[in-house]
Amino acid sequence: METNAPIMAILRLLIRLLTISLIGITLASCGSKQPPQVDRDASKVWPKLDTAVATDPNIERQVNEMLAGMTLEQKIAQMIQPEIRDISIEDMRRYGFGSYLNGGGSFPNGDKQATPADWIQLAEDFYQASIDDSLDGSTIPTMWGTDAVHGHNNVVGATLFPHNIGLGAARNPELIEKIANITATEVMVTGIDWVFAPTVAVVRDDRWGRTYEGYSEDPEIVREYAASIVRGLQGRPGQDFLSDNRVISTVKHFVGDGGTIDGDDQGNNVSDEQTLFDIHAQGYIGGLNAGAQSVMASFNSWNGEKIHGHKYLLTDVLKTQMGFDGFVVGDWNGHGKVDGCSNSNCPQSINAGLDIFMVPTRSWKPLFENTIEQVNEGVIPMSRIDDAARRILRVKLRAGLFEKPSPKQREFSGRTELIGHADHRRVARQAVRESLVLLKNKNDILPLDPTSNILVAGGGADNIGKQSGGWSVTWQGTNNSNADFPGATSIYAGIATAIEQAGGKAELSVDGSFASKPDVAVVVFGEEPCAEGHGDRPDLNYTREYPADLALLRKLKEQGIPVVSVFISGRPMWVNAELNASDAFVAAWLPGTEGAGIADVILTKPSGDINFDFTGKLSFSWPRTPNQTDVNRFDSNYQPLLPYGFGLAYSDTNILPDDLDESTKGGDNTLPAKALFNGAVHPPWQLHLFNEQQFVKVNANSHQLTGLEYRTVDRNIQEDAFMLTMTGEQLAGMELKSGTPVNFENKLLMQSSLSFAFLQHAKPQGSVLFNMQCQPSPNETGTHNACSGQSEQVAIDIAPYLSNLAIDQWHTFSVDMKCFADKGVNLTQLTKAFRLSTKNAWQVRLTDIAITAQSAKDATISCSN
Repeated sequence: METNAPIMAILRLLIRLLTISLIGITLASCGSKQPPQVDRDASKVWPKLDTAVATDPNIERQVNEMLAGMTLEQKIAQMIQPEIRDISIEDMRRYGFGSYLNGGGSFPNGDKQATPADWIQLAEDFYQASIDDSLDGSTIPTMWGTDAVHGHNNVVGATLFPHNIGLGAARNPELIEKIANITATEVMVTGIDWVFAPTVAVVRDDRWGRTYEGYSEDPEIVREYAASIVRGLQGRPGQDFLSDNRVISTVKHFVGDGGTIDGDDQGNNVSDEQTLFDIHAQGYIGGLNAGAQSVMASFNSWNGEKIHGHKYLLTDVLKTQMGFDGFVVGDWNGHGKVDGCSNSNCPQSINAGLDIFMVPTRSWKPLFENTIEQVNEGVIPMSRIDDAARRILRVKLRAGLFEKPSPKQREFSGRTELIGHADHRRVARQAVRESLVLLKNKNDILPLDPTSNILVAGGGADNIGKQSGGWSVTWQGTNNSNADFPGATSIYAGIATAIEQAGGKAELSVDGSFASKPDVAVVVFGEEPCAEGHGDRPDLNYTREYPADLALLRKLKEQGIPVVSVFISGRPMWVNAELNASDAFVAAWLPGTEGAGIADVILTKPSGDINFDFTGKLSFSWPRTPNQTDVNRFDSNYQPLLPYGFGLAYSDTNILPDDLDESTKGGDNTLPAKALFNGAVHPPWQLHLFNEQQFVKVNANSHQLTGLEYRTVDRNIQEDAFMLTMTGEQLAGMELKSGTPVNFENKLLMQSSLSFAFLQHAKPQGSVLFNMQCQPSPNETGTHNACSGQSEQVAIDIAPYLSNLAIDQWHTFSVDMKCFADKGVNLTQLTKAFRLSTKNAWQVRLTDIAITAQSAKDATISCSN
């Protein structure tokens, strides 16, 4: 045996080399869908950074010493960022993750109403586990990252500022820095170290669902604001850089996310390299020169290649040419979108220059194990792992995480009086005032006399969740009530307080009804809250989606009541009809929790003097038509309705007439599918879970009842689906419920079907009931009619159909709405548009619940002739 040992060693070496070669060929073939590599010289387009943060030899020495003593497993653990739903304290102790995050709508203990003390305790527990070397041998402190994008928006009671689109209209970099500093303070109160902000996307197509996260369509404002936000979050190098009331900032999303074709979230940016730099990279020049310590890679592609796997941009441009020495973190499973990758396996991203995997699902463990194996097999060079770990340690040392006390013992930790502090709210109220843009002011109707009789109407008048938009307590900003924003002020409440103090009268009426005819009506309306993916639109036609708002404006005008419109939106929209029906029109964007800032501007002082004038100017061009989605400053054929920089003051003359063109000019004026749920629940529907004893509204991204577990999951994009796990202990399920009856009779006349996409992990072991429910009409009697609550009697058992379909694959199931009508469901009084339940064990993922016209005959279950 000993004489054969050298031969066996050579054979093993040959096998190892062959394995590495085959893996290389496999990886190359996985990337074959990408466009051919182009020889590029980054120095011809991209500059060297002139960063305010100098290299510290002492820090570099400490990094080298730590790296020399770390195992491969410890280094890769620094590169794994799981989410709080998917790891335990023991996981942190065992693996020593370099960081972790809470996604939007994810809370300590799964409790939306978690107190600051709950957040601090979780931060403390994870921190202590990370420095416990009993299992992983490491004492490197972890760090917690969070999306505090307009204040500490995940925490109930925090100050929420106007979203970036409104701040862009304010044109005030000093105010922006102050807002960022306040945000950092409120974040530090809860023991969190790191903020995923600022977003520096330059939005070029307003159909994009993240338009409101951009400051402007023009890079000029974005570059200046990026520097202000970074300085506000991190402090100024040489002064208070990353001190006790500062947090690590993240400039995101590198690069080109605001310039995808058709505004498609996670889509393809086809700009040439010079345009990519001139338009889409200016925020990085501003933010990185101000000292930002991390950059988040973008979901989008550049000319067909995903940024999470783009070595030229992440390494050659950002790290080598520009000289960025912080770390690059991925976005929510963004590595899994790279060709040849999955959420649990992606050496391509590391080799391209990604330093931290954001892996907010239970695939973090196989990703950790696969990455170790890929290093051992030579697929990932050890030098790349060392570079990533070096960058992470460098930032942790700069942030003082090795010297600072644990989260519970830090200077601002637990000072809960700072969450939503009055001084913070005053700054937010100032930001609201400065963000408002006056588009129309016919006959100088504004400002209003606060001693008059004012009707305040519309669905946004007394709705703090709506005025705050996405990323407000929950990720999409949905499933909130005013009670979820303690200390906040609705737009109506701000108006009412000012009017009552002046001796006038304010009446709230969402539908515009009134007891005595008002002198003027202020109507607050606009888009429902949304976030990325789910906020993408086919065009900018507001009227088609929200016809009731136009009807309200016209009803008031027909009664001879002057109308002031306050429009809540996350983008400019085509509202020609609404402008025509308004005497004054204010673009309020998404003002956040301090709605009183609107009253400050639209009402005079009791003396009649102007209180605050309008100063906001459009940082986005306002569209002339519903299809003018990508009109931008400096376009060669620039013809918006209102140009970039427009905004009336009280001394200005109104320019908008009452006869703007209301025709769609070839645009699609119909919506073939009415979405009920596609990652976000669409009003008036609300998602509820139930079992035989409980009925709860879903207001977080995970819930657990006896016999039922709910959690959001990813299908195509972040949290665009949810998973139900029924144990079979008792009847359990979910439903989409409206607080008031909805008339869906027209859906029946349009031969519609109710459909949903699903993936089942196992076939059902018994009946699965699918149905709709209605509210009894006054003339309905008896105990067994379709609207009497006897839901099982009108339900359709779909288990026989499901049993014939493959598991672990996505399918679409649909039912002709006539089938429900035939069973006696009154579609004019619908209160539950979708209900799914079973008494048996079943695990299923659901999304894309919708009502689609002209589809009844092709439905899985059809009752149409």
